[in-house]
Amino acid sequence: MPDDRDVLPYVYRVTMYDPTDRDEYGHYTGPKDTVSDHGRVEDAYLRAVEAFAADAGIDRLTVREPQVPSLVHFGAERPEDGFGLDRVLPDGLTGFHDGAEVPLGVALELVRGMLRESGAWCRLEAEGAFAVHVGWDQYLYIGSGLPCEQSTARAHALGLFVERVHASPYDVETDEGAVQRPGDDDFWDGLRQAVATGRAGILEETYVEGASRWHRLALDTLDAVRTGLAPRARLEVWPDLSSDVEAVLGALPREGLVECVWQDRKGRIQSVVADETDFTALVHRVTGADAAALLPMAADDRAPLFTAVMPDRDGVVRARWRTEPTTGDRRWAFLTSLHRGQIVSGPVVHIADYGIYVNIGGLDALINIPELSWRHISHPSDVVSTGQEISAEILDIDLSRERVSMSLRALHEDPMVRLTQQTGRIIVGRVTRIEPIGVFVRIEERQYGFEGLVHASEPAEGPSDQPLPVPQVGDALRVRILDVDPARRRITLSQRQAEA
Repeated sequence: MPDDRDVLPYVYRVTMYDPTDRDEYGHYTGPKDTVSDHGRVEDAYLRAVEAFAADAGIDRLTVREPQVPSLVHFGAERPEDGFGLDRVLPDGLTGFHDGAEVPLGVALELVRGMLRESGAWCRLEAEGAFAVHVGWDQYLYIGSGLPCEQSTARAHALGLFVERVHASPYDVETDEGAVQRPGDDDFWDGLRQAVATGRAGILEETYVEGASRWHRLALDTLDAVRTGLAPRARLEVWPDLSSDVEAVLGALPREGLVECVWQDRKGRIQSVVADETDFTALVHRVTGADAAALLPMAADDRAPLFTAVMPDRDGVVRARWRTEPTTGDRRWAFLTSLHRGQIVSGPVVHIADYGIYVNIGGLDALINIPELSWRHISHPSDVVSTGQEISAEILDIDLSRERVSMSLRALHEDPMVRLTQQTGRIIVGRVTRIEPIGVFVRIEERQYGFEGLVHASEPAEGPSDQPLPVPQVGDALRVRILDVDPARRRITLSQRQAEA
């Protein structure tokens, strides 16, 4: 049910039907005209809307959730060409989009078309102030933020009946808890990645409920496709069309509805919904195309890669319709719930030479090998094992690439910080390697203990000008800790000063 917070305080049902002809359950039992008379009654409805708008101080209305019939028109009258929009809107169907603002005169003509069931339908609203909903059987619902005594009297004078009701049954129903992905810069960056890697190839733009356009995607056309989309359009991204058209057509099911999308020799993208009775004609029509694909129509099987709704120019999604969430959408929603510095937990699902992957909320997040431990390790398996449950801190979230990087070591104190207290101390450490830069000495008696460097530039003589012993790998070497720099991960040692 609609959220009560969105319901206007004054809602009226305006009809030609006498309320005395309702039974004890509120069902109308009198004569009913389901088709506009194109005359006195239709004009009375329009004059009533005009009067209610005047009472509310409204002279412009916004088109919300526009619809046209996609397959079969079930209206009582034959639909007009262009759904009756060409005679109402300067741009016809192109101008019939969610959020289109029209003057009251144009709004009245849209109401006329809905009364006649010309094929196009929408909600007409002024946010928080006024709404007009045309229902089945010539039922009209008008909502207002102000009481409308004068317009109620005017409607009665026109021969109509006005009743106060709690809400319009045509109020939009929204899932307030649903997260809708916006078609913003992050979405298009992610789409660019998907096109570049060959995952995505076509995009369906639903610009009006029941009407859509298809776009073939390439890296050099993405910007043009984005620019040409209708305001607040719903987007569905799919894998690319196949150039093996014969194989695509050979995969037609024995029965059931499918949608075939194809690119003809002139580069135009076309689509048609067909069942087994149309398959022969479909094959004839599509044979010779450059590329094609079959998409299922059943809701459980129709799964695009990801979806979005185009935001307004200020980046806010004001469209109230929603796309059906896909696996990709749910992954995006989860990513948007994360933040840097957050502590998350999950099992280790894969160990590679460069790091490990931890499953968090169905997403595999990476911990690079330097972030596994404050100490140098040879391999990630020295620290964790597959299936082990661990906690880590989120370092970065890349929405476009759907990547999360984390740190295990961030949850632990850096042991090198404690070593700063040992500056100036003389210790005996084990020589681990000799490089042109100098001699590396392990100063902690433990596996993967920290190593310090006796730089090659240090004089080879001790304080008494006696030559210092030349160390070999494995030797125990007496050294003084000169400096510990945790930020640069460096420990400076001196063999000469240890002999002072």
